[in-house]
Amino acid sequence: MPSTHRTVPARPRAALFALALAATLGAGFLPEVAHAQAGKAAAVDIAYQEFTLPNGLRVIVHEDHKAPIVAVNIWYHVGSKDEPAGRSGFAHLFEHLMFQASENHKGEYFDPYKKVGVTDQNGTTNNDRTNYFQNVPTTALDMALWMESDRMGHFLGAVDQAALDEQRGVVQNEKRQGENQPYGQVWQKLGEAMYPKGHPYHHSVIGSMNDLNAASLEDVKTWFRTWYGPNNAVLVLAGDIDLETAKRKVTRYFGDIPAGPTMAQPKVDVPRRPRATRETMEDKVPQARIYRSWNIAQTGTVDFDRLQLFAQVLGGSKSSRLDKRLLHEDKLVDSISAFAFDGQLSSNLMIIASVKNGVEPATVEAIIEEEVRKLVKDGPTAEELEQAKTVVRAGFIRGIERIGGFGGKADVLAACAVYEADPGCFRGSLANIRNARAGDVKAAAANWLQTGSHTIVVVPGERTPLVEEPAQTPEPFDPPKPDPKYTTVETDVDRSKGVPLPQSFPDLKFPPLQRAKLSNGTQLIIAERHDVPVVQMSYEFGGGYAADHGRKPGTSSFAMGMLDEGAGELGSLAFANRAEALGASLGASASLDGSDAYLSALKENLDPSLALFADMLRRPRFDQAEIDRIKASWIAGIAQEKAQPSVVALRVLPPLLYGKDHPYAMPATGSGTEPSIASLTRADLVDFHRDWVRPEGATLIVVGDTTLAEITPLLEKHFGDWSASDPAESAEARASVAVIPEAPLPAKPRVFLIDQPGAVQANIFAAQLVPSTKDPGATVFDIANSVLGGDFTARLNMNLREDKHWSYGARSGASGALGQRPWSARAPVQIDKTAEAMAEMRREIAEYASGKVPPAEAEVARMKAINTLSLPGAYETASAVMGTIGGIVRYGRPDDYVFRRKAEIESMTVEQVAEAAKAIDPDALTWVVVGDLKQIEAPVRALGFGEVTVLDADGKPVRD
Repeated sequence: MPSTHRTVPARPRAALFALALAATLGAGFLPEVAHAQAGKAAAVDIAYQEFTLPNGLRVIVHEDHKAPIVAVNIWYHVGSKDEPAGRSGFAHLFEHLMFQASENHKGEYFDPYKKVGVTDQNGTTNNDRTNYFQNVPTTALDMALWMESDRMGHFLGAVDQAALDEQRGVVQNEKRQGENQPYGQVWQKLGEAMYPKGHPYHHSVIGSMNDLNAASLEDVKTWFRTWYGPNNAVLVLAGDIDLETAKRKVTRYFGDIPAGPTMAQPKVDVPRRPRATRETMEDKVPQARIYRSWNIAQTGTVDFDRLQLFAQVLGGSKSSRLDKRLLHEDKLVDSISAFAFDGQLSSNLMIIASVKNGVEPATVEAIIEEEVRKLVKDGPTAEELEQAKTVVRAGFIRGIERIGGFGGKADVLAACAVYEADPGCFRGSLANIRNARAGDVKAAAANWLQTGSHTIVVVPGERTPLVEEPAQTPEPFDPPKPDPKYTTVETDVDRSKGVPLPQSFPDLKFPPLQRAKLSNGTQLIIAERHDVPVVQMSYEFGGGYAADHGRKPGTSSFAMGMLDEGAGELGSLAFANRAEALGASLGASASLDGSDAYLSALKENLDPSLALFADMLRRPRFDQAEIDRIKASWIAGIAQEKAQPSVVALRVLPPLLYGKDHPYAMPATGSGTEPSIASLTRADLVDFHRDWVRPEGATLIVVGDTTLAEITPLLEKHFGDWSASDPAESAEARASVAVIPEAPLPAKPRVFLIDQPGAVQANIFAAQLVPSTKDPGATVFDIANSVLGGDFTARLNMNLREDKHWSYGARSGASGALGQRPWSARAPVQIDKTAEAMAEMRREIAEYASGKVPPAEAEVARMKAINTLSLPGAYETASAVMGTIGGIVRYGRPDDYVFRRKAEIESMTVEQVAEAAKAIDPDALTWVVVGDLKQIEAPVRALGFGEVTVLDADGKPVRD
């Protein structure tokens, strides 16, 4: 926080679709049941009211009183498209600056929000807009409006050279972090290829290092005066608010801010590229990847909406045409997807394919071309089109459960208001989708996809830094005078009194848990949520990664991941088709100490969705052909993990912390190793399913638009007669991980280095084991950790990011575990500051844990507020409620755990927090650093932290 540019600008006019597409990378067509529904389809909408202040600020109000919180979301109609030549990246840099002090609030922008329990707070920049958003308790609305209006109307006096230099350094480390990832250079190259020089989308949102270095304080002031006036903004208030309250409060805090210039937006410019082009890039990647992109119609057009459907049919789903051909039939790729994302001046349709090792990318390119041409020529079938429409509608329904945050209702309303001057434009998009005919989709595709694509093929090799042009001096610019039609109103706000903090806060509300027991021995827990017509459930089982002990590493994750690859009478593709025809989302996964299977069903299709869910759990097919296909892609995924600098550290850390023979001593991703996955047999998967996916002793959590009386007969219908086999054999397997052994801490610190040649950043981890999540002191330890590194305002981040600006962000935390928990502090830092950053991290950890610099009263109070005052907004969604109930089940907590935890934190003392911090032992830390050894090894050895060992990506010593 703040977040950054978004490389693929999925905004919520596309949130309507992007939520659906992102949630469903898998579809196809189901012949006879594609449009069958078991119940009446619920109407979905986002009701709103609006008004405009005399200074031009447009305000949109949406009432949703399910939780005592208000989403405050402000969009400024300025993005990277508006940057002058020579100042690329400036809009995004300015987004960061706006999280600094303002004239009437000294200190970090986040500070007051942390005191009131903010949730979903962030800011983002893309090509077309900059936004800032947060959810606050209803009683803190005045504070949020004061803060937003202070940085809109009272900002420049607080900006100095030091603030500019600090945030410039943070942004440059964010840029390094992105480019340090495999395939991380693609997005800049795509923008340059798709849009000619001079087009507003030609350069990347994050900009060039040279331009960022050239940005001056005067640039900042001119940019602010030009773009950040109220008449260039849209403010959305969504949640526990009404129109009259909104009018009164917004007028009071924003009404006296003078309007800025009225800036013309660039004209729509979708470059019609006359021919297809391509290029090849080398990068440090484990396999070739193909990116193919077309420029298509801009946001707010019928063609864009129809091309969303085209992309869904082509490659937006699990059994789409490209998936079916390249993944299932020809088996030439490990993954493939197609999607469309919109822009104000031009949109894009893109295909991304990860090519199997040993396959020529040209072969995959030819098939992609063949399938695109076929779909352009013939259009989708009626069944494919109907199914794509269902996917989009289901995604929209799930998305509008949230009032704020990325893609919530406030985002949808703001995007529509900014781009189309109509907050309700999503209704037109939904109608376009609903009314689209196959011929319409075919015509849109023929109009935009006949020619002009650009293909980038990234192949394994050496990464070459992208060449940047020297920064040029922008043309002189004097903003035009504000339009005299805009006026201000007087206000009684005395800003010299500082931020108006609330004196009271809403009570925590958590839905009561209703319990029952199914005939099959499963415990049933229900929490009613009637906000959207969706029912979610999670069947909680034992097992998990720990159950791989004595089995092949990765068995649990692989077996659970196979459950939705065909069940009962349906093979993998037919199963995916059936799910999407119902608008259902379902699957299964494993975690450290358990596994679960989930279903999200539209209320109208609950019964047939449950039938599919029951088949998935009770009758998985484990077809050998699907096992072979998934194994190949899974092994490729492990190679991808080992190419990610942060993930490779997580793969090697657990065996270092627990010891090689411990049940937790496997990659933290749970994916296993290449040899273990390669050796998996169907019998291994059947055995795991027999031992762990069993009704007796399991718990089924149901959250959503249903009641105990309504859901119980349906569950009995589909699960009541479920009786697992071989109880004795399964009991033996289950007993093998019933007790997790204690692992000793190392006697002295250790340092492990993993080489990443050419890296521009180093990823630093400092880790050790701490007591179990079930330990009575777990909550106070979590608060102690929060002071050190559990929040943006914690010590590690304020040091390495805000003070030194060596990192885009530093954090610490312990994940949940029935046994000892792995705790780590972690930071990606610029490569030339690796040793210095490690020294700072160790100093911060040692001084805090030893009591030399104990937690301050203000630090503890802030972390207590973050962890308690945020609770009324923390359970806004059914998934959040379900996750908390899952923790209650996994760790044997009482049903009123959320209230007990809140009370425990509220009563916590600084002395208790200081004592809990002693669980971190700086002399028992295990350091793992991933970076270019040529640059970091000598300085790290010179630190003298402990014995230094060089490991490969599998955690095997290379040399000492």
